[in-house]
Amino acid sequence: MMLLALLLMVQVPGKHAVVYTTAESTSFRLTPTDTLTFKPSEPTSEGKVYVFVDPRKRFQPLIGIGGALTDASAETFAKLPAAGQEEVMTAYYSTDRGIGYTLGRTNINSCDFSSESYTYVTEGDSALTSFSIAPDLRYKIPLIKRAMATSGNRLKLFASPWSPPAFMKDNNDMLHGGHLRPEYRNAWARYYTKFIEHYRKAGVPVWGITIQNEPMATQTWESCVYQASDERDFLKNHLGPAMWRAGLRDVHIMVWDHNRDLIIQRALAIFDDSAAAKYAWGVGFHWYEDWSGGTQMYGNVALVNRLYPDKHLVFTEGTPANFDSTAYGRWSLGEAYGRSMINDFNSGAEGWTDWNILLDERGGPNHVGNFCFAPIHADTRTGKLIYTNSYYYIGHFSKFIRPGARRILAAASRSMLLTTGFVNPDGQVVVVVMNPTSNAGTFNLVVGATSVELRARPHSIQTVVF
Repeated sequence: MMLLALLLMVQVPGKHAVVYTTAESTSFRLTPTDTLTFKPSEPTSEGKVYVFVDPRKRFQPLIGIGGALTDASAETFAKLPAAGQEEVMTAYYSTDRGIGYTLGRTNINSCDFSSESYTYVTEGDSALTSFSIAPDLRYKIPLIKRAMATSGNRLKLFASPWSPPAFMKDNNDMLHGGHLRPEYRNAWARYYTKFIEHYRKAGVPVWGITIQNEPMATQTWESCVYQASDERDFLKNHLGPAMWRAGLRDVHIMVWDHNRDLIIQRALAIFDDSAAAKYAWGVGFHWYEDWSGGTQMYGNVALVNRLYPDKHLVFTEGTPANFDSTAYGRWSLGEAYGRSMINDFNSGAEGWTDWNILLDERGGPNHVGNFCFAPIHADTRTGKLIYTNSYYYIGHFSKFIRPGARRILAAASRSMLLTTGFVNPDGQVVVVVMNPTSNAGTFNLVVGATSVELRARPHSIQTVVF
């Protein structure tokens, strides 16, 4: 009955659609630009451009959209005056005055976006008797708690390790890759449970974990390599049992947490092993597989979704690299997000997480010089906040598509337009349409027997709500 009522609602002439726009060479930034009235559709024409929407055709639910609350974000946040801190929190986590983030990621032990390397235990303590989250209590946990409060306690937080402590690795170094020593697998598995328990005691519930950030990458920063069989066996024989013994079955374990290119192999290796798969809630993925002008491997995500429909897909990290303080206005920053979010949602992703929510004027802090962009930068010398268009592009999704929404059919008739659509729990329909080209054009958004005509500005993104 609800589906029928929804369809009737959007087919009756006289219903309105509100259009929000962000466009290059304009002042539009998540700006309400039109209120349109649905009218009976004319017969389709080969010469016109269409976006076809059917709220009856429903797919995966949305868990949330958000960004990472790293050491770098927390340290930068702490340097801001009170008014600046409040502005950042409102900008990200307020639904009405901001873009309504509800998903977050943080690091277990240090990562590249920490001011220095650290762990939660003393050197050589495999019994974990010295375990303490003291390094996180100064900046990171206070930031996470502020975000939780501003979101109305709707924030789901997941955590990822970049490296075990050096003594647990065969290269005796948190940096430069290396592997987890077999004799420390049980201790490292218990490390995750200790982290979750200590965070909960500190008032920060952990919704999920990934096993290893980028397990196929040997980096100059914190990193640790797991072949597919390594991750499968660690999950099956150590981490999964440790989590269940600790009473943490409700914490969602995600595998892979690396690029789309090798996601197929990792999914086959882990999900085809029933003893490992029972512990794996889903798979996380990043977008760094090809930045040399090639095509992003969205089809691999869609294939995992088709092969394992009972497993969940979450985009866990992406950011434009190569920070340049003269390039805050570069339009491609936001378009990278829009293109990825539309394609990832259409491939079955249930959550989408940006990298650092906030960085300083250098694109850090970062202890190995791996500086990058964030949607918002803070000049810590002046307290000024700088918004890149990435913030607005992400907001075209996160502000309007709310947790519990379900993706619906939304398809464009021409390749110049990228589109996805969702219906919120309250029945409100949200369609995002992106024009990444330098050409303007009109298109008809068609729902059943009714439609509205919209204009797509060059290099623009629009959210249509009705």
